[in-house]
Amino acid sequence: MDNKRYALVTGASKGIGFELAKLLAQHNYNLILVARTQKDLETAAATFRQNDIEVLIYPKDLFDYTMAYEIYSDLKQKGISPEILVNDAGQGVYGKFQDTSIHRELDIISLNIISPLILSKLFIEDRLPKKSGRILNLSSIASKAPGPWHSVYHGTKAFIQSFSEAVREELKDQGITITTLLPGPTATDFFNKADMNESKILENPLANPAEVAKDGFDAMMQGEDKVISGLKNKLQVWMSNLSTDEMAAHRMGEMQKPVNT
Repeated sequence: MDNKRYALVTGASKGIGFELAKLLAQHNYNLILVARTQKDLETAAATFRQNDIEVLIYPKDLFDYTMAYEIYSDLKQKGISPEILVNDAGQGVYGKFQDTSIHRELDIISLNIISPLILSKLFIEDRLPKKSGRILNLSSIASKAPGPWHSVYHGTKAFIQSFSEAVREELKDQGITITTLLPGPTATDFFNKADMNESKILENPLANPAEVAKDGFDAMMQGEDKVISGLKNKLQVWMSNLSTDEMAAHRMGEMQKPVNT
């Protein structure tokens, strides 16, 4: 086992991030885990240490994007250069834009866009001289269609998808790959945090986070540009690509509106 290999995973204590960290641990990567709650991180770390790897935990709230700089500053002081960066942490806020809190939405933009942007920048600057590195950014099928009732979240994922594809092209032939993982609705705590439990989208079966994570992990390790997890989601993205933005927005709005509307 190469004990010098590290992977940094945000949103690592639960859901898809936890499952990605588990796969990395199984492949003998030491882990740098980031999430808001120290107790949850300690529980996750105890699980991963069973693989006889080193696990560092950073209880940082990435709603405050300055925390991204703090994480990398501490890693630099420790002499650690992660070979893999997984930007998994993300949230949404449910409801019509006219009714939702702008403060909550600005926090979500910070978490979903600004913090991954900073971590990606610091990772690339660190890894370019080494000519190696892999980034996995959690996008979503939400990146492929406007999302009434979930407009800011869809907008943030559209940014992540476009940004990732652009920087991937810039880094071509420099040893660093960027992969995006596009899941659909998945059985995580996402919907509770987004106050989205009344949405019609939850009337359909949710994907298994372990299966979603495996799709993303495999695509990242193979250096692919993106992977849409699940056949149903592939078909949905295909339909969105064939539709006008107006039609795609209407279809998504019907899927996501509250059950009693």
